[in-house]
Amino acid sequence: MIRPGLVALILMALVACGSGNLNRSQGGPFAPGVAGMSNLDGLTVGHRMMEAGEYDLALRAYHRAAAQQGLNVDTMSAIGSANLNLGRLGQAETWLRRAVQDDPTFPPAWNNLGVVLMEKGLVAEASEVFRRAFAADNGNSDEIRENLRLSLANLNVSGDDTDRGNQTFNLIRRGAGDFVLMSDL
Repeated sequence: MIRPGLVALILMALVACGSGNLNRSQGGPFAPGVAGMSNLDGLTVGHRMMEAGEYDLALRAYHRAAAQQGLNVDTMSAIGSANLNLGRLGQAETWLRRAVQDDPTFPPAWNNLGVVLMEKGLVAEASEVFRRAFAADNGNSDEIRENLRLSLANLNVSGDDTDRGNQTFNLIRRGAGDFVLMSDL
């Protein structure tokens, strides 16, 4: 036989569970952002993945953003940057060239294309691309200015596009889409 006190305890527990706010859409006890994760913009997710060093996941998120928003300068530039971080220089160059063709006034795409060209050892072309990035940005970005300076210094050191010396260049994310080329200079 069931005791009346036990029945009352079970009923109170059920009422407590039923009256609690477990609905995700009403801000229930689930972790922040989990309920709306599918609503996040693919670019935002991709940028977070890039910051975390998860370039494959970032590339997937950028492709999802392109499917949602269409191919625009933001998505093409992001896809190119993820490919660069994955070491896919040819793919990165293709996407970034499409981005600057689509919008020749978008400094991050020009800058990132310059990074690709530096990685490929095309110092003279990279210097010209950094000049275009600098001009499109009206000289407002310290990062682009530094990239241009480094590429010009490297151009003066090497004298041609075949020898970059022992310098290594890295793409580093800054802010909401700016990238800086770092060197061992």
